[in-house]
Amino acid sequence: MDATELARQLLGPIPAHVTLGLEVVRAADGEAEVAAEVPHALTNVIGSLHSSGLMTLVDAAGLAALIGAVDNPDDFAGVIPLGGAAELRFLAPARGRLVATCRLEAEERAAVKALFAGETETARAMTEAEIRDVDGEVVCRGSFDWSLRRR
Repeated sequence: MDATELARQLLGPIPAHVTLGLEVVRAADGEAEVAAEVPHALTNVIGSLHSSGLMTLVDAAGLAALIGAVDNPDDFAGVIPLGGAAELRFLAPARGRLVATCRLEAEERAAVKALFAGETETARAMTEAEIRDVDGEVVCRGSFDWSLRRR
C-alpha cells in the first residue's frame, strides 16, 4: 500500500522535521524516501549538515519505512514508536539537497506486520538508512533500533 500521505501527516508536524524542512517523498511497501534542503542555520563549521540533522533524516526515513509497511492507514493507529539506539557513519560532507532512503528487511517487516495485525502488543525493528547528496554520493549511513507498541 502507498502510505506516503499517512507518513506525511504523521511526520510533518514533528518540530525537528519542520526545522529541517523535511519532505516525505515516498512511503510504501516497507520502503521510504525522505528529503531536505540543508538549511544554512543547521550547518557545522565546514558548511555540512550538523549531525543532529543527519540523525533526523535517518530517524525519519526509518519511521517512514515502518509506516510504509501498513496494509491500511488504520494499522498505525495507536502505535507508539520509540528509538532505543542509533548510530551514524559520516562518509562525506552533507550539503545541498539530501535524500535518505530506508528499506525494511524481511525480519523487520514481519515483526511490524504482526503488530499491525494485532497478533502482538510490541515489536522491535532495526532500520538502516542511507543519505545521498544531489550528485548521488553517499554522505552518511545510519541505523535506528525501534521499539514499537500499541497504545
